[in-house]
Amino acid sequence: MKMRGQVLILLLFVVFIAEGTILPWLLPDSWHSRMVPNFVYVVILFVSVYYSRHIALVLGIVFGLIHDVVFYGFIIGPYSFAMGLSAYLLGLVFTARRAPMPIMMAAVLIGSFLLDSMLFAIDQLFQLNHQTFNWALAQYMIPDLFIHFLFALIIYVPVRKQLQRLGTRVKKEETV
Repeated sequence: MKMRGQVLILLLFVVFIAEGTILPWLLPDSWHSRMVPNFVYVVILFVSVYYSRHIALVLGIVFGLIHDVVFYGFIIGPYSFAMGLSAYLLGLVFTARRAPMPIMMAAVLIGSFLLDSMLFAIDQLFQLNHQTFNWALAQYMIPDLFIHFLFALIIYVPVRKQLQRLGTRVKKEETV
């Protein structure tokens, strides 16, 4: 687990840095206020379904906290809480180690919607957002769902293979 686990964490950091530096150049200027794609969360959902929901919980909390500090800034903790809890819940619901692509894409869509809904609820709770849920759904939740779905389609095969190798290697180490 050590080497592949380190590669997984390095991959998450590279995706985090890319979504903060390269992605703003790729998106048109009119989309910057509407879309906040969170590709690290999509990779954490893959970890949750194909490897371990407990590790996905920890990764969600850690990378959510990093996301709170770097991007969010108003309060520390909403992304950390929402990413960790939603990744754990989806790992609980979708527990198949060999989940086919339609199941994983459904998990990504449900997870994205759950994350955005939790963040909207937290913002409403602390009165940081004064918009309606219908407005938020049309303005940024559905575009984020679409972008997360496309990203999950692109990374599906390589990430699934790596996580399945990581899972089989851990099982071999446990039996020895």
